[in-house]
Amino acid sequence: MRYIPKIPKGRGLNEPILHADHAKPVSRRDFLSAGLITGSATVVVPAMAGLMVARGARADVLADLAGIGSAGCGITGGAGKIPFICFDLSGGANIAGSNVLIGKQGGQMDFLTTAGYSKLGIPGNMTPNLPNQVDQQYGVAMHIDSAFLRGMNMRTQAATRAGTNGTIIAARSENDTGNNPHNPMYGIARTGSRGELLTLIGSVSSDSGGNSMAPAAMVNPQIRPTKVDRASDVTGLVDTGELGTLFPNPADAVSVMESMAVLTHRKHAAVTTGLATDANIKQFNKCGYVKSAYLAERFNNPASLNPGIDPQIVGPTGIFTQAEYDGDGEFRKTAAVMKMVIDGNAGAGTIQMGGFDYHTGDRSTGEMRDLRAGQCIGACLEYAARVGRPVMLYVFSDGSLSSNGMLDNSINGRGKGVWTGDNQATAASFFLVFNPTARPALTAPTMNQIGYYSGDGSVVTSSHPGANAVNLLVELVVMNYMALHGQQGQFTNLFPTQGLGGNAQRDALTAFGQIV
Repeated sequence: MRYIPKIPKGRGLNEPILHADHAKPVSRRDFLSAGLITGSATVVVPAMAGLMVARGARADVLADLAGIGSAGCGITGGAGKIPFICFDLSGGANIAGSNVLIGKQGGQMDFLTTAGYSKLGIPGNMTPNLPNQVDQQYGVAMHIDSAFLRGMNMRTQAATRAGTNGTIIAARSENDTGNNPHNPMYGIARTGSRGELLTLIGSVSSDSGGNSMAPAAMVNPQIRPTKVDRASDVTGLVDTGELGTLFPNPADAVSVMESMAVLTHRKHAAVTTGLATDANIKQFNKCGYVKSAYLAERFNNPASLNPGIDPQIVGPTGIFTQAEYDGDGEFRKTAAVMKMVIDGNAGAGTIQMGGFDYHTGDRSTGEMRDLRAGQCIGACLEYAARVGRPVMLYVFSDGSLSSNGMLDNSINGRGKGVWTGDNQATAASFFLVFNPTARPALTAPTMNQIGYYSGDGSVVTSSHPGANAVNLLVELVVMNYMALHGQQGQFTNLFPTQGLGGNAQRDALTAFGQIV
């Protein structure tokens, strides 16, 4: 009788993953990868002052302060850029094949071999070349039983799906390490993206705001992401302090700060420090009052920033029910991030999700975690649709994993290949773009895929510059972000050391045309 190994019981959704062949977790990154840390109520909102049209600065405050230099204080009401959110799936998640389809040189529908799909966790009776195994509701082709897809569909409406398109990128990255410079937020900020309250923020207290590093050439320490992990931190960003106690009427507090700004401006005209930096010192001092007055009036009700009381997000008509929101920290984190970024109050944000090192010898553990990640991705798309604003989402992980072909026929295993080990050769990342007016148009029919795999299910590292260099993968993502604004021609000016090649080479790596 042939021995058939028993498939291990899957782990719970929030149960940690510890592998015998991995070192014991000692760093925060290790704890995240193992799923020992999950979201609490993280408001990870960074850069992209969203919206198709930049909102104007508050005319009443700025009219009172005319001549004081509102423009010089950086009060612009947002930069008019598309909101940008990245999902950092810590541990080495499966992205290619079982979730987002990837093919050979001809694109997503240039199918791999059966053995190649088996390595990517897809059994022979589910390969995408068979009938009814491909879903293109979101433009980009996904496997019909993708856990990401099922999760996204739980949170989106048909109109949201119809306004979305995406691209998968074949790109190798190292397994289980925070040293992959995956995070593009500094690059996004360099393009001019910012929010009314914040430039960058992340759910992890790190230089990137997430698990993976940012490319060293892009890092700007002056805009290091701020860590915010509870709703009160968000509402506290616009706290007027003692003035709010002394003047319960927000208009009175604003008037006081306006008066302070005007008096400071007049006093500056009568004194001098005698230093070469005299003008800069005065401008810095003056702008503190100007910005405070503006923010106090713009956000006179801090509760308006709270995702937990936004009926579009939580409640009977919300994206999440009250029980779902209260019961899952990853949902609360996602809600806080998407509201701040998509509303234009922050520029770009990183949502760190842990526990994706799920090569546990079963399939159900990974399926459940991918399903929740898909729900968080879908929630961001749906919120953008509800408020009528575009958004770009970028999903990446540190490395990937592969299957040996054994199947998990449990309910949550769904008859798919078990994940048996780390495998950086099967790595990929992808981005989605939602446009409320029309689905973003591809620059070429095959641009739902950048780079390609070999037939046996591995990244072809020569298929594009970022296929074997994570820092260039980030450049590719930032360039595609700029193209959505029609600004790809400025890429070499902003990134003079870029490694994507000349105009023709970069054009061949640009997935979508301008949408704003």
